[in-house]
Amino acid sequence: MATYLGIDVGTSGTKALLMDAEGKVLATATAEYGVSAPRPGWSEQDCDDWWEGTVEAVRRVLDKADADGKQVAGIGLSGQMHGLVITDDAGRPLRPSIIWNDQRTGQQADHIESAVGGRDKLIELVGNVAMTSFTLTKLLWVRDNEPDIYGKIRHMLLPKDYVRLRLTGEYAGDVSDMSGTLLLDQRKRAWSKEMISAFEIDADILPPVYESHEVTGKLTAEAAERLGLSEGTPVVGGGGDQPAGAIGNGIVTDGLTSATMGTSGVVFTHCGDYTTDPEGRVQTFCSSVSGQWCMFGCVMAAGGSFQWFRNELGQQAIERAGEQGVDPYELLTAQAAEAPPGCEGLFYLPYLTGERTPHADPLAKACWIGIHSRTTYKELTRAVMEGATYAMNDVVTILRERGLDIRRIRLSGGGARSEFWRQMQADIYGCTCETINAEEGPAYGVALLAAVGTGRFGDVREACSSAISVTRTVEPDQKRSEFYQSYYRQYRRLYPALKDEFARIADLPES
Repeated sequence: MATYLGIDVGTSGTKALLMDAEGKVLATATAEYGVSAPRPGWSEQDCDDWWEGTVEAVRRVLDKADADGKQVAGIGLSGQMHGLVITDDAGRPLRPSIIWNDQRTGQQADHIESAVGGRDKLIELVGNVAMTSFTLTKLLWVRDNEPDIYGKIRHMLLPKDYVRLRLTGEYAGDVSDMSGTLLLDQRKRAWSKEMISAFEIDADILPPVYESHEVTGKLTAEAAERLGLSEGTPVVGGGGDQPAGAIGNGIVTDGLTSATMGTSGVVFTHCGDYTTDPEGRVQTFCSSVSGQWCMFGCVMAAGGSFQWFRNELGQQAIERAGEQGVDPYELLTAQAAEAPPGCEGLFYLPYLTGERTPHADPLAKACWIGIHSRTTYKELTRAVMEGATYAMNDVVTILRERGLDIRRIRLSGGGARSEFWRQMQADIYGCTCETINAEEGPAYGVALLAAVGTGRFGDVREACSSAISVTRTVEPDQKRSEFYQSYYRQYRRLYPALKDEFARIADLPES
């Protein structure tokens, strides 16, 4: 029986997923590793940790599934986006990877916009504004601060593509992941000659780019032996974690959107036509569906706000949950459900780690606003859940403003696990929400892409249609949705009123 392997090179670990020819997940396994912070605001990883994590995760998943690695017919790769991997001629990393959440490159991000003639011109060239997360800012930082290393660069890759190199010996990337470098002309799905010229980058360091389902190389004998697979197994292009996760959620046609409430929150929609946000509040990338695009926005601490609340203010719930043998979130959610919608005018801004969409403000702070004498723990809890959902709705609102038809939203992550939060999301988003039979995200998405690239399915949409089905549908309550719209309008007024105060707080001296 043919099987397909999805590998997701994440920030905290590499996940391997084994899927059968019908799209059924047979097993998953994860190998963890660490992140280095050489200085405050810096974030790096050893590239070889990703490779060793891949070997460990693949061997574990084969053991868990009691599967024959020789039957794996194709491999798909996903991973954390934006990380800079630079190597010498032999493919050896010249330094640790500067990964997506590193914040050292503010000066380079500012320079990029000015160097090409402003924000509008940059969006015209590559579809997005310059943020510290994007890969070009990191490459320019190395040039500005480590010129000896910069002069030795022969290849530039992204994290999952370094694993591809170790698997196949091939330097390659895919259009969805490379959209996050600020170097890809997304209309042409090719490297931007204008950007390469503007920053005097040696075009030879940039790898060939492929569509996500296309075969980019085959497993070498050495890699096959380490993984327990067959030499010559095809490896497809794969995708960045967000576009690949969209495949895993079946977001492959216009009108379908996903809202993933993890530690961060991502609202992602499919676009048949290329479109951008002129204000740069949301990102446009090439989709993992060939010849298509996507738009998405990221809320930095959506589910993370509820996690913080549980850890820091939910000790009683944690203790009771331990006694009852249930998840503490169940008890917290039950308490939140006892508070009235809107919490009698109590709002929570979920900016625990600043905010990305729509404010792009690292200085923004989390806070409750509207506490009064009737406020109880129940209102504080519900306000956190509502605030995280309002923040996700910021992204939904922007996408609608761009003319995108968002009719159905597929929920995943922690926000999809309780009936209460699913209904809250449907009411605040004001549209039908649903859950599906797949919960494995990027690793599942690239396993489906591997099945497409090796001929099991005719195309990505056929694969998703065959493997993914809706398990639950939630309709918005019209009266409650109208009520929430008035509260959401007030929520949107709070950040502009506090923006300057957040900056002043950041400038206060430390004791």
